[in-house]
Amino acid sequence: MTFSLIPERRAFLLLAAAACTGVAAQTADKRPIRLVVPFGPGGVADLTARTVAQKMTEATGQPIVVDNKPGAGGIVAADAVAKAAPDGRTLLLMSNGNAVSAGLFKSLPFDPVKSFTPVSLLGSFDIALIAGGKSRFKDIAALIAHAKAHPGQLNIGSINIGSTQHLAAELLKRSLGIDVAIVPFNSSAAVTSALLGEQVDAAVEILAPVLPQISAGALQALAVMGEKRSPALPNVPTVAESGAPGFNVASWNAFAAPSGTPPEVVARLNKDTQVALNAPEVRTRLLQLGVQAGGSTPQAQADFYAREIKRWSDVIQQAGIQKQ
Repeated sequence: MTFSLIPERRAFLLLAAAACTGVAAQTADKRPIRLVVPFGPGGVADLTARTVAQKMTEATGQPIVVDNKPGAGGIVAADAVAKAAPDGRTLLLMSNGNAVSAGLFKSLPFDPVKSFTPVSLLGSFDIALIAGGKSRFKDIAALIAHAKAHPGQLNIGSINIGSTQHLAAELLKRSLGIDVAIVPFNSSAAVTSALLGEQVDAAVEILAPVLPQISAGALQALAVMGEKRSPALPNVPTVAESGAPGFNVASWNAFAAPSGTPPEVVARLNKDTQVALNAPEVRTRLLQLGVQAGGSTPQAQADFYAREIKRWSDVIQQAGIQKQ
């Protein structure tokens, strides 16, 4: 005996099957995500992005393609993402450079806040006050004492005016109440050469790239600028321990999407990011790069980003740095 479905029932089942097929197709969408990185290949930020992206791809099966777009203040990369479709298939690797740019430039081709939807913090990495291996200053206390006894006679190197390192040096100067000159150089290599040649008394630099020279004794770390001591240099004090309570400056990276990206898409990207950041091999790799992995909710990243913009805008104004 055979049974036949009445037309209405058959139509209903066909529609249901079609709907299920559509859901399955949507779930199985593995089109690549473009991750725009505002730095060239091989640096700490680029390697951080690639490490997290690779793990996300392994976990989800959705390829993430890194697109390096270096440029002053990360403007080129940020502009590309700000103008991208808000469909979850374009991400920006944000850094404190984005927060600095908000207060450093007279105008930008995008709104530094409203053009983006925060996804998650990825982690932070230390900035340090360093000196040459042969320097007369063996710790930050000695440098502070000399600076206070001889106002205006010491100088601290950093890379370009308006860089995170330069602004951190300006904030250090004010927080410690010392009168020193901040001397900008056009590259980290030039800063290191000036230290080795004793052309500057100290410098502010990202810690990870100079760790090998510190280990070799060519350079020495006088203090780290973060909230806690660096795991790589547990015997080196923080600036907060050394005369500037509450001082906390670190470089950071985060993911952001174009403004208007649907909340459910942001939630999925955030979840995938947290899974990657919690993988032991990712945390180990980032620690090797000098990055302390740490995710966040989208809202927590938005709040943090707003605080960073205000902090660096205040430093720029107090230091009398002309807007570009």
